[in-house]
Amino acid sequence: MVIHIKSAVKPLIKMRLLLFFMTLLLAVSSFGAEKIVFADKVLVKKKQRKMFLMKNGKAYREYHISLGDNPKGHKRQQGDERTPEGFYVIDYRNPQSSYTLSLHINYPNKNDKLSAKKRAVDPGGQIFIHGSPNGMSLAEPALSKIDWTDGCIAVKNKEIKEIWKLVKNGTPIEIQP
Repeated sequence: MVIHIKSAVKPLIKMRLLLFFMTLLLAVSSFGAEKIVFADKVLVKKKQRKMFLMKNGKAYREYHISLGDNPKGHKRQQGDERTPEGFYVIDYRNPQSSYTLSLHINYPNKNDKLSAKKRAVDPGGQIFIHGSPNGMSLAEPALSKIDWTDGCIAVKNKEIKEIWKLVKNGTPIEIQP
């Protein structure tokens, strides 16, 4: 039996070329691909002016925040310019906001409404995590150094774009004093 070397080598070369191109394709397709880690909780520490994205009890992102003009204490009524404290949920997002993107916090919750009703006041609402006001990105460095919102939690525009991707609707948010 005579074996021609050319005919035996051809399939081996084809196999090696196929493996090489498959490896190259895999390397190119995964290059720069970052696995998205969604937050399972948002934690805000008002006194520290910090917000953390959490996963399994550990912070994996940290942001400096600005709060309402009157940041000390829990929001009690419309117009007090305080940021609420307690346990809430990110319940929807607004891409057409007056600010660079916004994630709504479901304030007032049942307890907030009951407390306001006992005091015969409006608890307020429309509390969001958002970026700078639209058209004011040049003021962002100054805004990030002061408390300027009416009770919302503000971050830089670059940061709200990241938060928008990493925080899904239904994510719990804890706002601590």
